[in-house]
Amino acid sequence: MPPTLHRAPTGVLPLAEWYRWNARDLPWRRSEFHNDFGAWGTLVSEFMLQQTPVNRVIPHLDAWLTRWPTPRAMAAATGSEVVQQWANLGYPRRALWLHRAAIEIVERHDGIVPREVDALLALSGIGDYTARAVAVFAYGDRHPVVDTNTRRVLARAIEGKAQPAAASRRDLALMDSLLPATDAESGVFNAAAMELGATVCTARAPKCDRCPLRTGCAWVAAGRPETPDTRRRQAAYEGSDRQARGAVLRMLREALPSAVPLSSVIADWPDPRQRDRAIDSLIADGLAEASEDLLSLPR
Repeated sequence: MPPTLHRAPTGVLPLAEWYRWNARDLPWRRSEFHNDFGAWGTLVSEFMLQQTPVNRVIPHLDAWLTRWPTPRAMAAATGSEVVQQWANLGYPRRALWLHRAAIEIVERHDGIVPREVDALLALSGIGDYTARAVAVFAYGDRHPVVDTNTRRVLARAIEGKAQPAAASRRDLALMDSLLPATDAESGVFNAAAMELGATVCTARAPKCDRCPLRTGCAWVAAGRPETPDTRRRQAAYEGSDRQARGAVLRMLREALPSAVPLSSVIADWPDPRQRDRAIDSLIADGLAEASEDLLSLPR
């Protein structure tokens, strides 16, 4: 049986207690951040936080919820408005997925973000983590919530490995076996494990001397052995197709409400073939529309 992380060894603060004293002061953890934050606010924040650092999300979130405080409000927006509001958050397909999810929530659930994990998973752009995050953090239900940070904590504290293996359903099963019995305690435990991985049990230079689990951590007990890091590394942004796509989208946002002649779209880009790939991929992803030699954001 794996050790239960919420029952910390003698002399070490339990994980939940550590979290209560050490959790970062993030806007979505404050009840006053937005009057109607609720499940919709949780869903929007989780979309934004996918592959984007917290400090980049915070300035955008309140503006987004002020403009579209409900799924119904966002469902009435155009794709162009949504992509423009997404601004520089990166991976703009998430904006279109969120827009589609809002439309689906209106059509299937009368404008109310569903509570059931299966219903959430059926919405566009929502996977295991986001579905359970909404069910747990917005509705207070008991489910395992596992992100990259949680997986790293589990790998080290339970399995004695420096880095987690590839994500699998096994992660959910392991986290579920560790959850406290009550809904409220399990919600805090989920949040605490993520927070620990984000701030203390980090991928590089973990702060083991500050960790509430250090005396019971299998990785520390084994002498913190290094294991091969098999995680796929993201290619550098500078000079990449992603950078070219971003430059095209920036030009289209700045041109609104007008379209841009195709021949003028980042015409000075140093690699013409990369420019063309960027435009073609944005059209294929539904993030841009071409018509009569003009390019624009989706209507």
